[in-house]
Amino acid sequence: MKTLIIIIHPDIEKSVINKRWIEELNKYPEKYKVHNLYEAYPDEKIDIAKEQQLIESYDSIVFQFPFYWFSSPPLLKKWFDEVLLYGWAYGSKSGYKAGGKKMSLAVTAGIDEEGYRASGKYKYTMNELFRPYELTFDYIKAEYKEPFVYYGIENDPSEEWIERSVPMYLEFLDSL
Repeated sequence: MKTLIIIIHPDIEKSVINKRWIEELNKYPEKYKVHNLYEAYPDEKIDIAKEQQLIESYDSIVFQFPFYWFSSPPLLKKWFDEVLLYGWAYGSKSGYKAGGKKMSLAVTAGIDEEGYRASGKYKYTMNELFRPYELTFDYIKAEYKEPFVYYGIENDPSEEWIERSVPMYLEFLDSL
């Protein structure tokens, strides 16, 4: 079954890595469904029923976004708040519609991995910073899969560095 990739990037045209990943994903429509939230909802008015139907239609869902201010772009939080509703995503009457689905994150980070260590610039690991996502997925009984993080765009924005990420990302997606 295909993997649903939910893109959350407020300015994809200025993106470097995320934009390149989308270009590559679009070459394999039989494997990946790319769903760009900011494109689908420029006014940020989310079609809840449509989003829930998308989630129900896929076994693997990946949320792809740039990591800034130690979180995701704000539309993802809004998406969680509006789509993962009581009675659909959780609660005794829901049947946990996202339950058993594999969910993960694909994230680009500006600085290198060393910055995300207890002894690093930000003092916390990415896994620690991703705990709210892990808890959210656990709460709705989805299967949280280890995220894919590509570090260092600020240090090396070269074409070679960008291209190096593409097969790694595809391998991650295919392993879900």
